[in-house]
Amino acid sequence: MTEKPYFVHESSYVDEPCQIGEGTKIWHFSHVMRDCVIGKRCNIGQNVMVSPGVRVGDNCKIQNNVSLYTGVILEADVFCGPSMVFTNVVNPRSEVVRKDEYKRTLVRRGASIGANATIVCGVTIGTYAFVGAGAVVARDVPDFALVVGNPARNTGWMCRCGIKLDVSGEKVDCHACATEYVLHEGVLSFAAPAG
Repeated sequence: MTEKPYFVHESSYVDEPCQIGEGTKIWHFSHVMRDCVIGKRCNIGQNVMVSPGVRVGDNCKIQNNVSLYTGVILEADVFCGPSMVFTNVVNPRSEVVRKDEYKRTLVRRGASIGANATIVCGVTIGTYAFVGAGAVVARDVPDFALVVGNPARNTGWMCRCGIKLDVSGEKVDCHACATEYVLHEGVLSFAAPAG
């Protein structure tokens, strides 16, 4: 028997077929369902459920008690905090089957979602965005935005290193890592390299 290039705790289930990258760890009482793709070096915590067809990029951290429902796509380096929630149907009813109405939810590279946040299906969370603990996200979140509350509102901007940016003009520098940004018409982006 060939040893797998990833770790699955003996209390967890991985249904076939699915693809799991090298160095990924799947911890206690978790269930990865068929047709999933999970990247390299991911850490999937205790009691995590990954529904059929979900896509998870490299180096993602999925903390305890998170369910990734069909339609969820996580790009590389995404952090999902403990007990945060994704949905996949906007108007669920127990007696009405709506499997053909699942909506896609895209979480872009480097985004972080805080503990107990709720992400309503059909939204995109931007690159390196930061969703605060307990926030309820029902609309798209811009790149680098810090959103908090119910409903979630943009209250600032975050550096890719995870530090809140002090924005006082169009040009913004991170005091922690010196990354340079430009804020133009409500959109924050990396500053163009010189020369």
